Amino acid sequence: MNFKVFDLYDLSGIEVKDPGLKSVINLQPKLIIKSSGRNVQRFGQTKVNIIERLMNRLAAAGHRGKKHKIIKGTSTGKYSKNMKIVLDAFKMIEKKTGKNPVEVLVKAIENSAPRDEITVIEYGGARYPQAVDVSPLRRVNLVLRWIVHGAGDKAFNKKKTITEALAEEIVLAYENSGDSFAMRKKNESEKQADSAR
Repeated sequence: MNFKVFDLYDLSGIEVKDPGLKSVINLQPKLIIKSSGRNVQRFGQTKVNIIERLMNRLAAAGHRGKKHKIIKGTSTGKYSKNMKIVLDAFKMIEKKTGKNPVEVLVKAIENSAPRDEITVIEYGGARYPQAVDVSPLRRVNLVLRWIVHGAGDKAFNKKKTITEALAEEIVLAYENSGDSFAMRKKNESEKQADSAR
C-alpha cells in the first residue's frame, strides 16, 4: 500500500538527485508529520521530515542574522496554523505546476542550496574572508531559511498572503529563476566565496 503524507502527497517516487543532499533530506512518509521537536541528538535534524522543517522555519520568520526583526504576522508556535500555511501553499504549487508539490520543494532546495560560502579567519591580528564548502545539513537549513525569508518579504505589509508568497518562492526556486530570493542569496554567497579564494 502506498502511504501518503496527510493522505495527499505520495513521497515514495521522489528522488533526491543531488548526492550531497541525499542523506540530509528526509522524505519518510508518515500520515501526520509531527516529531514534537525531538531532534536533540547529533544530526537529529536529518530524522525530521523536510516538510516539517519548512514548517518549523515558518514559526520564526522574523529573525535575520544578528538582527532580530519583528516576528511577522500570525505565524507563531501553533503547529496546525503553520502546517495549514504549508499545505495551502502546496495546493497552490500543485495548481501552478501540475506536479507533486513535495517534489517541487525538493528540486527547489537542490537548485538553491549554496555549495560554498565565506567565513572570517583571523590571522596575525588581521581578519580576512576565506572560502569554505558548506556542509550538507547547513545547505538545507540555509535554503529553508531563505525560502521563508523571501516569502516573508513578499507578504509583509503587502496584499499577498504568506501562503501565496511561499508557493511563489518555492516555484521560482524550482524554475531556477533570478526572481527567487533563495536563488539570489545562493548566487551572492557563491560569488563572495569565489572572490575570497
